[in-house]
Amino acid sequence: MDQLNSLTHDELVRFFRRKKAEISCMEEPHIFLRQLRDHDLVPEDLYKVTKRRSKKRIEDGSFRNYIKLPNAENPSGSNEGERQGKNQAQTKKAKKRKIADKKADEEEAGPSSGTRQKKADTEPMSSLLLHRGEVLVTCGDKRGTLDPDKLGKGEKCIFSEDRWFSPGEFERFSGKGSCKNWKTSIRYQNTTLQKLIKDGHLKCPRIYRRSRSKTDESSDEYITDEEEEEEEEGEEEEEENSETAHLSTLPTLPVSCGSVSGVLHKSRFSGGSRSKSIRTEERWFTPEEFVKQELTLTDGHWKKDILCHGKTLDYLVKKKILCIHSVQCKCDCCDPKDPLAQNNDDVCFICDSDGELVCCDECPRAFHNDCHLPPTHNNSSGDKWMCTFCEWKINQRMWMHMSLEQVLKSPINQNIMRCEYLLLCLYKEDVSRVFTKDPLTTVSGYSSVRSNPMWLDRVKDKLQRKLYTTVGEFVDDIRLIFQNRDKDVGMLGSRLSEIFEQKFLTCFKIQ
Repeated sequence: MDQLNSLTHDELVRFFRRKKAEISCMEEPHIFLRQLRDHDLVPEDLYKVTKRRSKKRIEDGSFRNYIKLPNAENPSGSNEGERQGKNQAQTKKAKKRKIADKKADEEEAGPSSGTRQKKADTEPMSSLLLHRGEVLVTCGDKRGTLDPDKLGKGEKCIFSEDRWFSPGEFERFSGKGSCKNWKTSIRYQNTTLQKLIKDGHLKCPRIYRRSRSKTDESSDEYITDEEEEEEEEGEEEEEENSETAHLSTLPTLPVSCGSVSGVLHKSRFSGGSRSKSIRTEERWFTPEEFVKQELTLTDGHWKKDILCHGKTLDYLVKKKILCIHSVQCKCDCCDPKDPLAQNNDDVCFICDSDGELVCCDECPRAFHNDCHLPPTHNNSSGDKWMCTFCEWKINQRMWMHMSLEQVLKSPINQNIMRCEYLLLCLYKEDVSRVFTKDPLTTVSGYSSVRSNPMWLDRVKDKLQRKLYTTVGEFVDDIRLIFQNRDKDVGMLGSRLSEIFEQKFLTCFKIQ
């Protein structure tokens, strides 16, 4: 409908009076202009200049004085080229809306449990980030803990290896300085900070945003809808390229097939469908075996049904993120001399390094002799050996529930295995080995502020030398480790302390 050709001045006035309630709710000029454009009251060429880039300018500014409503009785006609441009823009928007609606329908009514799981996983993310007060992030091969409050205030907010970094400093520290875009190179559970900021899970102040030249800041900058769409598409493409580049640097990738999830190890994947390259909590699988674990998938194929961040393994192979050797390849991965060796991990479960390992016969875990509790011994008799994690899992079903007071007063010699299990869990979580060694040798001036230092190796030594008499004494020493450390590692200590308290209640079945 071309209202400008049919409405008189009085009819226009009546139109605005009917819409005054809607107009009063519009806080931003470009929304008002968009409504005028949608009712054909402003031609497309005058609508091109739509909104200001800076939020402050939107609040303090006003419409450009040369934007005027055309005379209702003498409207300015638009040429054929403008109409074609308008039709193309509307078609482009319609396509984007159609794609977005299709994705929303799939998430809401999709038959696969994998879709439901993905939707469920995204819902608690905001509460996790906002309420836990800490975010474990990675950039390259570096790990750190991000403080959302400090990020929002523009302070150094990432703690890694006993130092605080700004996001840009952490990017350079991890060797990713050439990326010059910390929002895409720093990640939380393989989700970029750019997406977390865009979705509102994190707040980022102006000083952290991409800087513009002084010339840009001093001039009023406007962008059209098409420019804004192109910019968004460019950011999405940049994020996808960054994600692809990021995945190529990781030694392992999280994968899923429906409701079944696991971790794919690139070093084992060279044999493709023949190699046991995907590890779950229970065992190692080849890609073909892993697909069969999803019972609802009757005719699955590992190349298209195993996903990594929504991308198929076939896509990752084509992008050369994963590499498959030829069928004739005779390397250890493609043609192992001992196929049974693929049933266990290639690195120690506790310290994540290779060497001479002892393999558990009940689970995929493997350990160095000194990393396991109790220390392992060479099994020359050939008998099956079971790690402490598996022993705890089997015995835990038979233990009775107890009160906290009963547990703390229990003799340590009747609960050695449970204490060893708790200690192993803490060793596993202390990736940076902040709480493992004696702080007197690693932290300068520590003895002057802490009179009774404690660390994991010391607790391990006391437990092996039978210096504890009750479970309560063991628990007190563990808690002392996290109470003693300074504020620089306070967040990491809080996280480990929380893990210990949760596992302590579960391990001893405390009611």
